[in-house]
Amino acid sequence: MSQPVEPGPPQSPGAAPQYPVAPQYAAPAPVQVSPKSWLATLLLSIFLGELGIDRFYLGKVGTGILKLITLGGFGIWWIIDIILTIAGAATDKQGLVVKNQ
Repeated sequence: MSQPVEPGPPQSPGAAPQYPVAPQYAAPAPVQVSPKSWLATLLLSIFLGELGIDRFYLGKVGTGILKLITLGGFGIWWIIDIILTIAGAATDKQGLVVKNQ
């Protein structure tokens, strides 16, 4: 059985009906872009990515060493880094996105 609906505040005759106002959301903050070159990152990823040189270039020394020891994560990590760079999702050590500008 449905519950009775409470009437809202009385409106004067001829007045426009009042509807609830949608909440206002702030625009997303702009993404900060890395000063590192997207093209250099891509070329390093393609040609020297199995040795982790692209990671060293982005300032990620720890993962660069791991990538060097495992030869690009046995090839899988190397391909993932190429895809991330092409998609514009690669980041440098500070977490700034490396974008093609």
